[in-house]
Amino acid sequence: MQALRTVLLIVFIIICIALVILVLMQEGKSAGLGAISGAAETYWGKNKGRSMEGTLVKATKFLAVGFIVLAAILNLNVF
Repeated sequence: MQALRTVLLIVFIIICIALVILVLMQEGKSAGLGAISGAAETYWGKNKGRSMEGTLVKATKFLAVGFIVLAAILNLNVF
């Protein structure tokens, strides 16, 4: 059981580092003065889910769920 805990802890640390990197790679949500005039409603603004930024957001959500699940599993006293 100790080996499983060690493997889960290593995966947890990797997820933590990847989550920090992904959050730092993302752009801010405030678009500056362009958001006031409606300039954010361009083709790229509407199709943001298919862009690199959309991929980063999806990966961040996936890693955040993994982070929470692993944190809960590692907090159990079964190991």
